[in-house]
Amino acid sequence: MSGARQLHLGVFLLNTGQHTVGWRHPETEADRMLDMSFYRQFARLAEKGLFDTILVLEQIAIGEQNGKVLEERPIPTPDTLTLLSVMASATEYIGLTGTLSTTYNDPFHVATRFATLDHLSGGRAGWNMVTSQDPRLASQYSKEAHMDHAERYRRANEFVEVAMKLWDSRDYGALPADRRSGLYYDPAKVHKIDHSGDFFAIQGSSYVPRPIQGHPVLFQAGSSGSGMQFAAQKAEVVFTAQDNLHDAKAYYTALKGMLSQYGRMPGQLHILPGLSPYLSSTEKEAKEREEQFNELVLPEIAVKTLSGTIDVDLSTYPLDAPFPYWEIDPASNNSKKSRLQLLKDLGEREKPTIRQMSKHVVSAGGHHTFTGTPEQLADLMEQWHDEGACDGFNIMPSHYFRGLEEFVEQVVPLLQKRGRYRTEYTGSTLRDHLGLARPVNRWS
Repeated sequence: MSGARQLHLGVFLLNTGQHTVGWRHPETEADRMLDMSFYRQFARLAEKGLFDTILVLEQIAIGEQNGKVLEERPIPTPDTLTLLSVMASATEYIGLTGTLSTTYNDPFHVATRFATLDHLSGGRAGWNMVTSQDPRLASQYSKEAHMDHAERYRRANEFVEVAMKLWDSRDYGALPADRRSGLYYDPAKVHKIDHSGDFFAIQGSSYVPRPIQGHPVLFQAGSSGSGMQFAAQKAEVVFTAQDNLHDAKAYYTALKGMLSQYGRMPGQLHILPGLSPYLSSTEKEAKEREEQFNELVLPEIAVKTLSGTIDVDLSTYPLDAPFPYWEIDPASNNSKKSRLQLLKDLGEREKPTIRQMSKHVVSAGGHHTFTGTPEQLADLMEQWHDEGACDGFNIMPSHYFRGLEEFVEQVVPLLQKRGRYRTEYTGSTLRDHLGLARPVNRWS
């Protein structure tokens, strides 16, 4: 390979694909969401593409909000850790990153589940530490109200700190299982944590040995001010929505610049914007293909989806009226500040109609959508990488499996030929793929 910096790539797994109604496309296998072979096939295809990791989004809220349908998707993603365990059994190298909320879970449970996955997969586990933005979740978890935005991030910081203590609580060799001496458990290598904080009071230790990687790789996906502070403190990989090069560069510079206040170096955090491609042999054909997907969206569903996304009722507006970006109020929103700001900025910058903005949201949810040839996509990826906008991308295929197959078969070879992407896995753990060091045990 050349001396050029290598791209890090993740691949997104959400239902049948990133496009909200991609499930209606004839190339999509929408009836296999509870078929174990679907996830094994996805994992093998992603590993063929030599991705650093699969990233499974946890979508657990579904239905109506205030009597309005918000989406037209298939069933929610099945249990994240179960899916990753299935995919671990079908692969050898690719990382396995799952989303579990710090707002609606317990750190002991999350820490032991990810430690188990790390052992069963041979050191390939990653945890996407989200704070959950959907207020519908509160009632699903017997809560009276969704926790305040800033409070969710305070809880998340402490949650992750507790999980890290638990991962360190059983050192390597704590379970020698020495038949000759009769020593199965070595208490000298077990460290009881005594944590008392604002949200958690936990004593004892993990019942699962320390993960192979020390800690699973920590991912984060929030881009608000609170989210960036959280990422600068704890995250090792950030998945972010950036829909243009200028904003992506500003975000990259700002977040990398925050690391020093926490004693961290820029290389200890990788930033991977979402990238949703529509590919064909010509740009014209690619645009026609994207439009085929968008035409599958019923206009009333698209507008309701956009209304629910921006928390503005658009039902009385004509479809081709200017998108009322001025009505979006990220500051007062308690759930999705960064996503609202991104859409407000996009509306103010490009002045789309409501119809155009609704297509943008159902197509990629605010992430960068690329429409063109494989060569043009490879050019864009190199440009963003070389100009300091990212360390790689999280690829979000419009639909499975064809959207992922096209990227693996058509784009990966181009990146390899240009010396920007691996031609084989050179390590066995997710930390190896990302070039991240294994954390030192705090009790060593």
